[in-house]
Amino acid sequence: MDVDLLREHLADLGQPGYRLGQVWKWAASGAPGFAAMTNLPLALRDALAERVPFSTLTVEREARARDGTVKVLFSTADGRPIEAVLMRYEPGAARGGGAGSGREAGRRADGRRAGRRSLCLSSQSGCPLTCSFCATGRMKFGRNLTVWEIVDQALHFRRLSEIDHCVFMGMGEPMMNLDAVLDACRRLPDLGITNRRTAISTVGWIPGIRRLVQEPMPIRLALSLHAADEALRSELMPVNDRHPLPEVIAACEAFYGAKRRKVFVEYVMLAGVNDSHVQAVALAALLDRRIFKVNLIPYNPTDSEFSGSSPRAIEAFRFELERRGLDATVRLTRGRDIDAACGQLAASGTPGDRDHGA
Repeated sequence: MDVDLLREHLADLGQPGYRLGQVWKWAASGAPGFAAMTNLPLALRDALAERVPFSTLTVEREARARDGTVKVLFSTADGRPIEAVLMRYEPGAARGGGAGSGREAGRRADGRRAGRRSLCLSSQSGCPLTCSFCATGRMKFGRNLTVWEIVDQALHFRRLSEIDHCVFMGMGEPMMNLDAVLDACRRLPDLGITNRRTAISTVGWIPGIRRLVQEPMPIRLALSLHAADEALRSELMPVNDRHPLPEVIAACEAFYGAKRRKVFVEYVMLAGVNDSHVQAVALAALLDRRIFKVNLIPYNPTDSEFSGSSPRAIEAFRFELERRGLDATVRLTRGRDIDAACGQLAASGTPGDRDHGA
């Protein structure tokens, strides 16, 4: 919902200022449309339905995984494709942790503990940074999303389920569109996602990290690292040539110094590339255990040259990190059977070009 457009039309209709808050409260609580907003006059509901699109996005396709994950392919008004994901976790199922995951669970109306409902939102259509192992990086970059296009991803899933966590780890580099991302973060608490349960993931875009240090919202920071060796990281992530790893680590340490909140390190496990004992030792030496927590991510298949590390290799890597005092967990993969897992979001061409069905 474009709240700026809504405000204009409410003013044109001569409505009092409080109507804007009424409409937004309904939308944020999961209302399916203006018709459901029963404390608005019927004539106003009809007028808004004619004048204001209820969403800035069109749902092109939805896929549901066996584990309850839902992935949606949206298109913007100008035809840009976007994918976003809802991940459902039962109580106790998310011990692997991860950026913005938390370990909290709410309670249902009957008092029983409810599992997490976590969103993975996109900030751009495509991504300009071309990480070699990531399907999104092989898409043609479209543009930054507006704040309302970001919020509308969350509102769509709010209409399906209660939601309580969010990570900006979908399509795009959030730090390259930080104004819109932060504006969206200011709206998310109305949907049930507090700032403390929101994380922004970055490949190491230093200007954005430095801005986040100054941001009063207690948003978590996640760093896509994937190699402790400069040459290998540049090979996997060309952005490393622009923002070298030592400078990125220093920026993350400054974030911790200001916020006193640990930085999540995302490390995708690539067989024979970055999963050796030597590389685990190097990673442990690079990261201050007081500041960083590592989340090892089993590689999810894409059309790249890489293959994922074996469970045994991942566990050995994790063991070595923890033996050296670094907190490390293994990501619980969700939605792999519908290409909704980490690194797999890759709407191609125009919406509808690719079958995303489960």
